[in-house]
Amino acid sequence: MIYLITGNTGAGKTTYSLDLKKSVNGILFSIDHWNKTLFLDDKQETDGVDWFLERIARSDQMIQSLVLQLEEADTPAILDLGFAKRDRRERFYAFAKAHQIPYELHFLDIDKEIRKERVQQRNKEQGATYEFDVSAADFEFMETWFEPPVEDELVEATIITK
Repeated sequence: MIYLITGNTGAGKTTYSLDLKKSVNGILFSIDHWNKTLFLDDKQETDGVDWFLERIARSDQMIQSLVLQLEEADTPAILDLGFAKRDRRERFYAFAKAHQIPYELHFLDIDKEIRKERVQQRNKEQGATYEFDVSAADFEFMETWFEPPVEDELVEATIITK
């Protein structure tokens, strides 16, 4: 089983994923943790979105190879990968279908002001789900970058609004 977790910045995807991990006894892949561990030390000020997208694409390849191993071991994979763009979600849907792995989309559809407060609090507290600061500019960029799931994606999705 693959759980695809999506929602805009500050929606609570990692916190939700950690709870889901416990309830389904799965393995969690969090893109923020991967980015911080593997890439952020190498990032230059001039590196933009394309720099991240190229590294995320490579991470997706590695994650998919690990998901196949987890499926063989009958262990759920929780993909806290943001899935900000529909085409990335579509690639994972196609991957799951090609390998006959059941999947569920979980969409955290949280109000912008609540998310903004959560991000500011996370930046300040630097608690369990903190990986790096999210600036106000980055938060606002994601407001325009994020493509919420559309009707056909939401047919059997779990939608979280709190």
